[in-house]
Amino acid sequence: MDVFHVTDQYGKKLTDEGVIGCIQKSLGTNACFLPSLRRSVGLKPASEHTAIELTGTDRPGLLSEIFAVLVDLKCNVVGAEVWTHNMRVASVVYVTDEATCAPIDDPERLSRIRELLCNVLRGNNDIRGAKTVVSMGVTHTERRLHQMMFADRDYERVHRDRSGSAEDKFRPLVTVQNCIEKDYSVVSILCKDRPKLLFDTVCTLTDMDYVVFHGTISATGPEAYQEYYIRHTDGFPVNSEAERQRVIQCLEAAIERRVSDGLRLELCTSDRPGLLSDVTRIFRENGLSVTRAEVTTRGGKAVNAFYVTDAAGNPVDSKTVEAVRQEIGQAVLQVKENSACVKSPPRETAVRFLFSNLFRSRSLYNLGLIKSFS
Repeated sequence: MDVFHVTDQYGKKLTDEGVIGCIQKSLGTNACFLPSLRRSVGLKPASEHTAIELTGTDRPGLLSEIFAVLVDLKCNVVGAEVWTHNMRVASVVYVTDEATCAPIDDPERLSRIRELLCNVLRGNNDIRGAKTVVSMGVTHTERRLHQMMFADRDYERVHRDRSGSAEDKFRPLVTVQNCIEKDYSVVSILCKDRPKLLFDTVCTLTDMDYVVFHGTISATGPEAYQEYYIRHTDGFPVNSEAERQRVIQCLEAAIERRVSDGLRLELCTSDRPGLLSDVTRIFRENGLSVTRAEVTTRGGKAVNAFYVTDAAGNPVDSKTVEAVRQEIGQAVLQVKENSACVKSPPRETAVRFLFSNLFRSRSLYNLGLIKSFS
């Protein structure tokens, strides 16, 4: 039996009967779950659009180039989600034909789209390679982005001098130990709390072929603590130092992907062909780099969110933001606070919190029931 204590997105008691009914329907005995999303591209009928999956090396202006190519190919973007992490980028873009608003299914045209987008993604220095996949299938977008970045090995750290950087200081704290008596591996995670954190960690463990037998999740103030008792699908716990490090790196990456650096800009205006190409071109011309994007179309309205930094990854100058808003339209483009930019508690506080929540695990360790790899 699983028990979840939940709130709405504002941290208040859930009172919306529509949301409650949706949860009950989704988790009820008649709920239908897709057995696997590994080979497919929120869930939308395949008849509405064509889905394009993109992975490659991130660089300033890349999103602008991608949308410009799609405009030239007479593709209308009706939805998209873009994640960047560790100098890699993954995106799922939903398009229709500009003239008919129908999905694009002509094989020759799809091949041309793949070819040109892959050329854009490769650029001049993509050592690890780029990938473009066109699909008419069904998927959960965020689940698919996790799978794409995992397959792209974004969890492998790029060797750069980050001593004392905020990224290193506030990196999620992940530990893996073995519970000898029960033959489980115990995964403990401490990080800043945020929406969809549980989704990100559990989906990653599942995609790595681990089964969660027991779990405890606690959110206290700005931090969240998670503990999972896992085994691999072959029935064995984590059994080597290399495997332990891989689990740690993959969970760190899963948590960090959705944490967006930069200033959040929200765009709301009437949708039209080429809108995204124009907006991202203006970003590029003003030296802004998009670290994450959420693109949706609702009833003829474009409702988009962009997280932006300067080309070096630093905070954007306020004068630059105002210049961009003047060009796009101040009523159309709004600046929103990015909660991810709010400073986290000092690392010492996080460590103390971890060990207070790890009392049970530490007790098992003292009894000789948990084995450390160190």
